[in-house]
Amino acid sequence: TMGQAVNTLGLHLRLNTGTPGWCLTLGDFVLPAQEAAGDILIGGLFPLHIVVSEPELPFTKRPRPGQCSGFDFRAFRWLQTMVFAIEEINRDPDLLPGIQLGYRILDSCDHVHTGLRGALSLVNGSSGWADADRPCLTGAPVPAIIGLASSSPTRAVAHTLGPFDIPLVSYFATCECLKDKRQFPSFLRTVPSDLFQVRGLVQLVAHFGWRWVGAIGTEDDYSRYGIQAFREQLAERGGCLAFYATLPKAENPERLAHVADALEASSARVILAFSTEGQLYGLLSEVARRNLTGRQWIASEAWVTASLLSGPQFRDTLAGTLGFAFRKASMPALGDFLLRVRPSPAPNSVFVNAFWEELFGCRLDFTGGADEAPGSNQPSCSGAEDVRGRNSVYSDVSQLRVSYNVYKAVYAIAHALHRLLCCDGHVHLWCSFQLLSYLKRVNFTTRFGEKVYFDSDGEPVPLYDIVNWQRDSRGIITFKTVGTFDASAPVGEQLRMDQSTIVWTGGETQVGHGGCPFCPPGTRQASRPREPICCFDCLPCADGEVSNQTGSSECMKCPQYHWSDPDRVACLPMLEEFLSFQDILGVVLALLSVLGVTVTLVVTGIFYRFRDTPIVRANNSELSFLLLASLALCFLCALLFIGRPSPWSCWARQATFGVAFVLCISCILAKTMVVLVAFWSTIPGSNAVRLFGPTQQRALIFSCTAVQVVLCVSWLTWDPPSPIKNTSYQAGRIILECQDGAILYLVLGYIGLLSCICFDLAFLGRKLPDTFNEAKLITFSMLIFFAVWISFIPAHLSSPGKYTVAVEIFAILASSFSLLLCIFLPKCFIILLKPEKNIKKGMVSK
Repeated sequence: TMGQAVNTLGLHLRLNTGTPGWCLTLGDFVLPAQEAAGDILIGGLFPLHIVVSEPELPFTKRPRPGQCSGFDFRAFRWLQTMVFAIEEINRDPDLLPGIQLGYRILDSCDHVHTGLRGALSLVNGSSGWADADRPCLTGAPVPAIIGLASSSPTRAVAHTLGPFDIPLVSYFATCECLKDKRQFPSFLRTVPSDLFQVRGLVQLVAHFGWRWVGAIGTEDDYSRYGIQAFREQLAERGGCLAFYATLPKAENPERLAHVADALEASSARVILAFSTEGQLYGLLSEVARRNLTGRQWIASEAWVTASLLSGPQFRDTLAGTLGFAFRKASMPALGDFLLRVRPSPAPNSVFVNAFWEELFGCRLDFTGGADEAPGSNQPSCSGAEDVRGRNSVYSDVSQLRVSYNVYKAVYAIAHALHRLLCCDGHVHLWCSFQLLSYLKRVNFTTRFGEKVYFDSDGEPVPLYDIVNWQRDSRGIITFKTVGTFDASAPVGEQLRMDQSTIVWTGGETQVGHGGCPFCPPGTRQASRPREPICCFDCLPCADGEVSNQTGSSECMKCPQYHWSDPDRVACLPMLEEFLSFQDILGVVLALLSVLGVTVTLVVTGIFYRFRDTPIVRANNSELSFLLLASLALCFLCALLFIGRPSPWSCWARQATFGVAFVLCISCILAKTMVVLVAFWSTIPGSNAVRLFGPTQQRALIFSCTAVQVVLCVSWLTWDPPSPIKNTSYQAGRIILECQDGAILYLVLGYIGLLSCICFDLAFLGRKLPDTFNEAKLITFSMLIFFAVWISFIPAHLSSPGKYTVAVEIFAILASSFSLLLCIFLPKCFIILLKPEKNIKKGMVSK
């Protein structure tokens, strides 16, 4: 089935490419290539050379392609990683079983023109590839390409291949511009976009308080888009670029000198270099020649682990460099594979041969020194030399970052081909045209434990390591990971660093100054109108905000229930405030409550001791004892308002208060009606006493109290009070209080209704004979009751914090004392001090 699918794919490729009768080939790009035959070929474009000479344009004949020079050992390692991954897949019995992958890899020379030539050569295929006597896909156009390294060549190639849905999977092109699927519909990459790197770089710069930053870039999309985004985002955080210098594409000593002059003249000591290692090499050579040290270099991912720049000549200049790097993987098998490479006279070993001659500085006997400069006298080499004897970046597998991206790109294409050729177990004619669709949907886990997939824009998960260039004991620069950046994490948790492990430029252990003046912790910088952005005033943070770093551009708001300390450098838990038994006010109110209960019990004891005397019997002793019990309950419920609010205390305090006060008012109402009925019964023919006897009195008290109980039960069922933390009353303090709900007003309103009825009835009996006129005492007590609760309303609304509860307790105690003293004090006075009046004759003398 898999073989039939391969033949189907080959048939459709022949029908849609340069077969005679269908398309006319205007020319054949005969380019050096490293290739291996297979059932399906994967294309590759790698910048094996980093310098391209500009071709002459005579406009009278076809121009000759530019000559590539400056062999890049790092890029050759990327190429070998692709070969390693393909050979590994061919040995895998589960992935593409029965299918042999081949490859055709060309040199892009890190240039737009050479990159396009290579891409067109790959998709056109070799001459005569569709001959009947050759395997159907040997020499055929490749169905997918892995490449390129730089954004500008990648953009040109992706724009060309997009209309044909030929997948281009990049391992190093990071420009955000390539995210546009309308222009680059077939572009994917295993490397995060510069969008995320720039965000991380800005957060990194802001984290250390650097506001005055110099920038160095190149004349390509990678640098142009990256530095533009960096400038904009840095400005949002209050920083700016001290200068922005552009490196030339080709070697130009004069322009490089101008850039070095700008670097030397600038006051900025933090320099961001958004460039590739090859383009930056010339400038750094000039900087090292001038001995321009003391600059803190910030590296983009394109050169942050470049061994080319970590050599002895740049140690004083670049030691302490900090930058973002792709996540790395440990691949011991790749290290062994790299050491097994050997040159060969075969045409498909042209790159291996060039690598060998460059690495050993020799001329292979079977190459004839094709790339040898005229007049040079290089020794010959046999190809049996040992690569281990050369300490080169090629064999250094300690920082496999871009190589790992190449590895993931190869496996992504392999998984997509596997799904395409299987087509869920069936072969269909249309399957061969859907490689791009399958590639967009790959989802697999590498043998190193990383999950690989693409989002809707063909982007991978944006993960970075933060790398610091540090010298070891021998003075050699090593790349040490000091943190991570995960752009998919929540804001504020993306950048993670162990700052204690960072070694800064010059071997310093303390972070350097960013050029601009710094605002101390606890303040923020405020820009001055019509002055440069690095000229600002330091303003204290507002209440509830802090800045715990030097040079903060804004203050951070404290988390909920936290407040800034006096220095505005730390957020402290807010002080919780409630009326407690440890407060003097709480102790006083609690003592008054206990005093009220004590006085009530004393009065109860007096009434019980003299229960058979006329004055007690005349005042309906049963109602009096019930009233005293309800008053004691009123005094006790005040204690529920003191202490830390909890769900049970919030439920109990208002419900107990409401029921106790209604019981108290109901007893007073019954006593008032008893007094009125007693005198109305003297009217001839009146049977009022029989109609309002003890049974009716109990029924009145029970029914009035039952209504309040029903209201409280409904309140606690539907809208129960609950403890809340109120931070709106006073800054920096949490007022712990109960949120009572709307039904509380019905409970209080019912108390007010009964009080008004009681007052009206007592007012009607105010002119009765003095000796028996308890209604006059009730009237006076109710007037005090109304005065207390009417004054309570504005006092309650205007009292802050714990004093709100204190006002309510005071109102409860004051109204309870008024009822107790006004109704029972005169009777106790007669019982204890005027016993001669506590006789029946004395009671009816008037």
